[in-house]
Amino acid sequence: MEILSFNLGNFRMIMAEFKSKKGIVSMPPFQLYMSFVDMRNLVQMIPEDKREGVTADYDSIHATVQGFGIGVKVIERVPYSLIGFEDDGSPFKFSLAMHFDSLADQYKTEFSIEVEAELNFMMKAVLGSKIKSALDQVVDAMV
Repeated sequence: MEILSFNLGNFRMIMAEFKSKKGIVSMPPFQLYMSFVDMRNLVQMIPEDKREGVTADYDSIHATVQGFGIGVKVIERVPYSLIGFEDDGSPFKFSLAMHFDSLADQYKTEFSIEVEAELNFMMKAVLGSKIKSALDQVVDAMV
């Protein structure tokens, strides 16, 4: 995890980077990429009882989680290899990149996720390991 620090008013903020483990998914890169390229597809991945208040269009998804509004929008699409996202009305700034890497076996993809988040030291202490764990869980669910 890489940490860059800077001051924001009286709060010391850090830009923390979190990387998931890499997993091999039994899908070709184009098929896995297409699952995530349209944000409306993500709504279908959310359990039915958690979908209330979730809205999505092709480029963005917004929801209320524990009383906080959170939004994510696509900022970059590199067909079949990368989708970049950033916050869109969230309580803190973050960006996320999903990597879809080709393998010698054309029916498999190496999948990983990277997150950069602007956090104060308290938030990093509380959320840091949870963010890493959540990223690894997403990769595990895809494998």
